[in-house]
Amino acid sequence: MTSEEIFNLDRQYLWHPFTQMQDWASTNPIAIVSGDGVRVRDSEGREYFDANSSLWVTVHGHCRREIDEAIAAQLGKIAHSTMLGLTHEPAARLAQKLVEIAPKGLSRVFYSDSGSTAVEIAIKMAYQTWQHRGHKNKTKCIALAEGYHGDTLGSVSVGGIGLFHGIFRPLLFTAEFAPSPSRFQSVDDAVSGIEEILKGNPGEVFAVIMEPLVQAAGGMLIAPEGTLSRVRDLCNRYDALLIVDEVATGFGRTGTMFACEQESVCPDLMTVAKGLTGGYLPLAATLATEEVYSAFLGNSADLKTFYHGHSYTGNPLACAAALANLQIFADDNVIPGLAPKIDFVRQRMSEISQNPHVGPVRQCGLMIGIPLYKNADTAEEYDWTARMGALVCDRARALGLITRPLLDVVIFVPPLSSTRDELAAMMDIIEQAIVDITQLDYDHESRYAQRVKSAL
Repeated sequence: MTSEEIFNLDRQYLWHPFTQMQDWASTNPIAIVSGDGVRVRDSEGREYFDANSSLWVTVHGHCRREIDEAIAAQLGKIAHSTMLGLTHEPAARLAQKLVEIAPKGLSRVFYSDSGSTAVEIAIKMAYQTWQHRGHKNKTKCIALAEGYHGDTLGSVSVGGIGLFHGIFRPLLFTAEFAPSPSRFQSVDDAVSGIEEILKGNPGEVFAVIMEPLVQAAGGMLIAPEGTLSRVRDLCNRYDALLIVDEVATGFGRTGTMFACEQESVCPDLMTVAKGLTGGYLPLAATLATEEVYSAFLGNSADLKTFYHGHSYTGNPLACAAALANLQIFADDNVIPGLAPKIDFVRQRMSEISQNPHVGPVRQCGLMIGIPLYKNADTAEEYDWTARMGALVCDRARALGLITRPLLDVVIFVPPLSSTRDELAAMMDIIEQAIVDITQLDYDHESRYAQRVKSAL
């Protein structure tokens, strides 16, 4: 099909996520047809850096041979078999691998198909655990302002981003929201809101849910160091389960396999998705401790069964992709190799933040948010309707890089496989896009401009 034929069909039939479709109809979209490594290509043959890892899912790059071959091999056996009353090798092996690499204490794996559903499962498991134990008053859940856990109604109930979630409040169960830890510099202040709710609702809170270290969709908001471990202590003290949402942060994004590791925390429930299959196929998992799992054991007449499931739970193709993805982590020593990349990005971002329209860059591993300001010195924000973040990302696309903003925060989440040179080239383009859109007169030339001059 030609590009025009694709676009015509798109405009006539498609409804895109997180997209104002009235605006979409007047844009010049691109149709991605292929990818290789950290780059993708469109229907016109143009090449772009995939600087948001195709919405934070691509780990080892596109068209990774090992994952391609694993899916093809499994396809020659069977594409799907239900796990209701049956099992299969890829799901069993993957569960073993996940438990081996997860924080010690997590021992059971429940599969689903997206981060949202993994969170729904964790919330239902946490609530039902206490009900089975006879604690009928535990009906309240604590979540964090600016948190994001997905778009199904249960996960939206614990979402704290008004722009995304506000309109649905009449449909949701009531969660108790504490302030975002990113608002505070000290750990004591960061957790005080959570402790206040726990104290004020004795014996009524069944779980606290949070993203570890960084609230990603909130704009890469960084919590003070030690926040996660302090919340773990609070949950222990007040008999609440801790649900850690590692959908965005898992599989190396923060510099360790899971962000929990950085504060030596084992949650009661942990959700993973996105990078689980290396960006190939939809698959998610909710990991639970043996203590949570045991609360559901009994005779059929006890009615302790966890009545939840999905048609594509533990899909064999997706599990095969995930197994190959995890093997690449081991074979390529991915995690040990991240530290120098993270340091390099941090150094380069410190240079980009000298731009008077760029605020302090928010970085946790290779999860980066670059906030744009009308005046960074006074923290004067742009009028959000000016869509400066979107304009910068549009300009970056014209320069050969794809990413998306979170309002006026430009997001940079490159594939973990990115080389130092590829990271440098991507950051050069982002810097140039910011300069072009904010119309700065720099007292020094951007790295991108220097590279262009040297190439001429």
